[in-house]
Amino acid sequence: MTVATGQRRRIGGYGLCRDEAGRVLLVRASARSDRVPAGTWMLPGGRVEQGEDPADAVVRELAEETGLAGEVVRVRDAAAELVVRPPFLDHTDGVLYDLRVTGGALRPEVGGTSDLVGWVAPAEAATLPLSRFVTHALGLPAPVTPPLPAEAAPPGPARRVQRFAAYALVTDPAGRVLLTRNADGYPGAGRWHLPGGGTDFGEQPRDGLRREITEESGQQVRITGVLSGNHVHKPRTVGRRGQPVDWHGVMVVFRAIVSEPTPLRVLEADGSTAEAAWFTRPAGAALPLTGIAAATLAADW
Repeated sequence: MTVATGQRRRIGGYGLCRDEAGRVLLVRASARSDRVPAGTWMLPGGRVEQGEDPADAVVRELAEETGLAGEVVRVRDAAAELVVRPPFLDHTDGVLYDLRVTGGALRPEVGGTSDLVGWVAPAEAATLPLSRFVTHALGLPAPVTPPLPAEAAPPGPARRVQRFAAYALVTDPAGRVLLTRNADGYPGAGRWHLPGGGTDFGEQPRDGLRREITEESGQQVRITGVLSGNHVHKPRTVGRRGQPVDWHGVMVVFRAIVSEPTPLRVLEADGSTAEAAWFTRPAGAALPLTGIAAATLAADW
């Protein structure tokens, strides 16, 4: 068995397109693919560049890989894919979108990371070697997850950082909203935030979200859907140690419910959360909020 000895991580945007017959648009990985083995069938999409909106990335990649123009209909979900690329284990955080084709002519990519494109019936797709994002989108059994390596890969340039995070609009049976206050010494200190945070290497977004909510509030949640995909680019910010950082955050906001609230407790010691509290929607909207919390509370849900 091939053993990976290091970790690498990236963020991508991927799209599910269907035609009138219900077939799914898939592309086949070429020998130049740096994400999955050659011959693997994938959703159109690819790497999110530094500062790029994942929604723009998936439309750009759709055109490059298939010749088709498209538009984002909605955020469908988020998932993580682990693939052994010796000597590394690669973790890709994927924001998954429903896409609508608006024009163009179908053709394969030339000289790129894919070499074939086609509309595939779901039953036929189930017989092909598929990427994790395809199986996730189609509800098929997921590929086997490889073991995590003990060592981390050498860090990239310190001035460029991409971070994937999962947050949630969490409510209780009374309709109150769960918010967490950022601790001193962390970005947005003193402001109220959506519960959630960055996912760990090898962790699926929904699993990471449940873990974060438990750590920040002591609550157990049921995730019911996806609300939005967001990104923030701060090309000239300062890290916690005072170093200059080009920071790009990609966030997916889920919808979640606490059916049986328990006493609120911050379980993570010396972490980024100072306290957690329930608020009515008007009271929450009146608080000093982070940008993503303010936008989420102001949206329809």
